[in-house]
Amino acid sequence: MTTLNKYTSLRVGGPAKSIVNVSTEAEIIAAIEEAGDSPVLILGGGSNVLVSDNGFEGTVIHIANNQAESEVDACSGATLTIGAGENWDSFVATTISRGFAGLETLSGIPGTVGAAPIQNIGAYGHEVSEFITRVRTYDRENKAIKTFTYAECEFEYRNSHFKKHPGRYIVLSVQFQIRRGEVSTPITYAELAKKLGIAVGEKAPVVDTRKAVMELRAAKGMLLNPDDKDSWSAGSFFTNPIVTTEIASALPEAAPKWPMTDGRVKTSAAWLIENSGIDKGHAHGGAAVSSKHVLALTNSGNATAEEIAELAREVRASVKAKFGITLEPEVNLVGITL
Repeated sequence: MTTLNKYTSLRVGGPAKSIVNVSTEAEIIAAIEEAGDSPVLILGGGSNVLVSDNGFEGTVIHIANNQAESEVDACSGATLTIGAGENWDSFVATTISRGFAGLETLSGIPGTVGAAPIQNIGAYGHEVSEFITRVRTYDRENKAIKTFTYAECEFEYRNSHFKKHPGRYIVLSVQFQIRRGEVSTPITYAELAKKLGIAVGEKAPVVDTRKAVMELRAAKGMLLNPDDKDSWSAGSFFTNPIVTTEIASALPEAAPKWPMTDGRVKTSAAWLIENSGIDKGHAHGGAAVSSKHVLALTNSGNATAEEIAELAREVRASVKAKFGITLEPEVNLVGITL
């Protein structure tokens, strides 16, 4: 019986009752239909999931399809339709090498194209929803193909219609609209602007921006490296909390506070963790907070899924006790609750 630690970036996870490897849209749909009403776990890169040591009592569908279609206009840019199993960063790198701009700040995010709209992945001032025009899915409830327009996706910060209806929609492909260009949009993220040696609001070459993003992510242990156990993580384990103005005003003055359009305020999960008393390198059994970035919970080599979950609970409790804010996991939990 195959264990799922071979399929996840955290390298934990118990046995799978059944695992099916698929590489085309037809194979994905066939595997889903064959599973019937039994539980289904979709895995692509396995980089945003924590699977229980007990494994998964259902069908695991490992998607590796990477078909691509493109319509390129000399002036306006390109409409690209990419299969759900394509590696996200490979896709980003390809767009840049073809002379397109827009996705460079999303470089280095682990996972697949199919996972991108579910989580509405984002980094350094941009989210993938800015570039998505269509998402083609298989609707398990109605047993039919369903294509979502941008508006129907209901994108929010690290959220979407697909995430709000877990297990129902299986992403088959994603359509992107990106522009031609060798220069980025204005860089709004201060850390990235500093790395590029420019002022916030200025632009930079797309190639330089990607390089800077990759270097920043590597310094934080957010680039998967098989030789660096400090990067054996699921990326950011918690999302940045969005709180009321009352809660935000009660935070220390030094706490980052970003006003949202709905009147609420987003703050930094990393800042809350560090200032609650949790240090980089803090360990629980074989699990540890990354020595590079407190948002990454890592497998130091022999961790169990439960040890990682216990560490997450400890981090969460520390922030709750200090600031009264409950951190929500960004990582998908399978057979585990916090």
